[in-house]
Amino acid sequence: MTQQVSGSPFFKPFFLKTPVSLLRQRRHTLPASEFRNLTPQDAISVFEIEREAFVSVSGECPLTLDEVLNFLGQCPELSLGWFEEGQLVAFIIGSGWGKERLSQEAMTQHVPDTPAVHIHVLSVHRHCRQQGKGSILLWRYLQYLHCIPGLRRALLICEEFLVPFYQKAGFKEKGPSAISISNMQFQEMEYTLGGQAYTRRNSGC
Repeated sequence: MTQQVSGSPFFKPFFLKTPVSLLRQRRHTLPASEFRNLTPQDAISVFEIEREAFVSVSGECPLTLDEVLNFLGQCPELSLGWFEEGQLVAFIIGSGWGKERLSQEAMTQHVPDTPAVHIHVLSVHRHCRQQGKGSILLWRYLQYLHCIPGLRRALLICEEFLVPFYQKAGFKEKGPSAISISNMQFQEMEYTLGGQAYTRRNSGC
């Protein structure tokens, strides 16, 4: 289940006596903005962002902490995190899926070596919402998926009010989902990864 995409960071100035070499080292070790696959070491940060984003809305998280750890251990290559100054600000977690439509089993399973990826969750830190980060991260993730051999589709479920957001990213509606969580109903969406040479040419693959 994906999340709706909705504090400025503090700046601590260096004193003049700070060595230039230390400044250079700090910039090198903490890049201003970085996109990378997530690892199990990121699970706590992932779960904290997810919990804050979802519990207040639906009462529960799409993924438990154990499930986050499971997916980041089994298929880290299907995740993407956005880090600013070393801090996680937004993320996507996916897993492999081998059937035409998503079912309840897809919520907890990773099926390796399949042509489809199930996007479980997209979430943005509360201090970074309403800045377009969700759209940017989703775009980066889809371009990244184009570079993974064998992948043909990306699937997800979302609430009705989020359908336009995913349509803008290129997803098509597949109809009502068979998955139900806490009596919430969802639409299933599909993104086709194959046959987009222009995107692949310009994505750095």
